[in-house]
Amino acid sequence: MRILRWHDFEQAVERIAADWQPRPCPGIHGIPRGGLCLAVALSHRLALPLLAAPAPGCLLVDDVYESGRTLEAHRHLPGLEAVVWISKVPPRWWKAVEVSSAAEWILFPWENAAAAAEDERHYRATR
Repeated sequence: MRILRWHDFEQAVERIAADWQPRPCPGIHGIPRGGLCLAVALSHRLALPLLAAPAPGCLLVDDVYESGRTLEAHRHLPGLEAVVWISKVPPRWWKAVEVSSAAEWILFPWENAAAAAEDERHYRATR
C-alpha cells in the first residue's frame, strides 16, 4: 500500500492549480469522497466556487481514476475538464497529476488505514 501524506496533497493541489490558471470556469466539483478534498482546496486556491453538482465548463476533480465509473458519468458535459490526483491507467480525455500502477493500492491522507485495507480487500474480491 502506498501511503500519501498531506504534503503530497498540497503538492498535487499546487500542480493542478498551476495547470489550470488563468482559465475562466463556473467552478469546481469534487467527486465524493476523495474528490471533495481536492475540490475544496482548489476552490480556495483558485478563488472559484465549489459546485454542488458538475456543470458545463467546470473543473471536475477526483482523487483516483481506477475503473473510470465516477468520471465517465460526467464526460458528456460540454467544456468539462477532468483532473485526478492519481490515474491507474494512462490518461485519455482526463488529466492526472500522477500515473500509478493499477496494482498499487493508495492510502490518501484523509483515509483511515484499517478502513482502506478493508476497501482494498473488497475491491480486489469483486473484480
